[in-house]
Amino acid sequence: MAEAVALGQSVRATTSPNPWVGAVIVPDGDAPVALGATQPPGGAHAEAVALELAGASAKGATAYVTLEPCSHHGRTPPCADALIAAGVKRVVVGVVDPDPHVAGAGIARLRHAGVEVEVGVGVEVVEASLAPYLAHRRTGRPWVVLKLAATLDGRIAAPDGSSKWITGPEARADVQRLRSQSDAILVGAGTVRADDPALTVRAEAGHDPLRVVLGHPPAAARIHPALIHVGEIEPLLDDLGSRGVIQLLVEGGARVAASFHGRGLVDHYVLYFAPAFMGGDDGIPLFAGPGSKTLGGIWRGRITAVTQFGPDVRIDVLAGQGGFAVP
Repeated sequence: MAEAVALGQSVRATTSPNPWVGAVIVPDGDAPVALGATQPPGGAHAEAVALELAGASAKGATAYVTLEPCSHHGRTPPCADALIAAGVKRVVVGVVDPDPHVAGAGIARLRHAGVEVEVGVGVEVVEASLAPYLAHRRTGRPWVVLKLAATLDGRIAAPDGSSKWITGPEARADVQRLRSQSDAILVGAGTVRADDPALTVRAEAGHDPLRVVLGHPPAAARIHPALIHVGEIEPLLDDLGSRGVIQLLVEGGARVAASFHGRGLVDHYVLYFAPAFMGGDDGIPLFAGPGSKTLGGIWRGRITAVTQFGPDVRIDVLAGQGGFAVP
C-alpha cells in the first residue's frame, strides 16, 4: 500500500479533477509486480494501467489500490469490472471513495463477483495523500491551503509593503510544486496592485491553475484572465467546488489570510520561515486585525511536517487536532 501511495503522489499534479490513485498488482507466482498510477483526465485509471502491465499474470493476483475502484462508466470503463474480468483474486483498498457515484458500490461489485476485498489497510497514510480529493467529495468545497512566507519574527512584508524576496530560491521552487498541485490560486486585489503577480506554474509539470482575485484588480494586471469575486468567501468556495476545484491555494496578504483563518476556512497551513528578523513591531504580520484576547482562546492546530529548503524552513500545520499533512 505504501508503494501505491507513492505512485499516486507521483502524478499528483496531472490528474485533477480525478483523484491521484496508485495501484500495485502482486501476482500469485514468480511474475513481476505491476505498478500503475492514474493518467491525466480521459486516460486510464491506476488499476487499468497496472492490469495492462500485469497481463495474464493478474489472474489469481492481489491488487493493492489506494482508493476504492470505481463502479460506473465515466470517461473510462469501471475499474471494478476490469479487476473482475482479469481474474484478480483479492483487492486491498486503502479508503472507500466518498464520491456518490461510487461510495461502496465498487467494493460491493467486487464481492458479489467472488473477489475477496479488504478495506482500511494503511488508511491513515492514504487519507493523508488523498485529503484534498476526499474533502472535496465530502463537503463540495475545495481543500484550502494557506501559504505564507515570513521572517522568524513573523513578518511577511516590511512597513513599506515590500516582500520580495523573504525566502530563498529553494523555498520558492517548493511553492511552484505547491502551485502545480492546486487547481486554483487566490490573492487579494491589494497583492495584485502591489506585486502584479502572474501566479503561473513555472518549471513544474501540470497546468496553470485558475486565478482568483478578491476585489477588483487593475485591468492591465498580469493575473488576467482571472475570476473576480466581491463579497463573502463561503459562496466563493461553493462555486469553486462546483467548478471541480479540488485544492485552492491562498497566497494573499495579511488581510486575505486573516479572512480565511478567522472564518475557520483553512484546512492546511504551509508556512515558510527565513532565518531573518524584521525587527521592531511595524512590519506586516501574518494576519491583519485583532487576534485572540486571551491565551485560552488562541487557535491551535497540529504540526505534521518540518522541512528545510536551503536556508529556509517549511512548517505544515493542519487545522484541528486530527488529520495528516498532504505529502
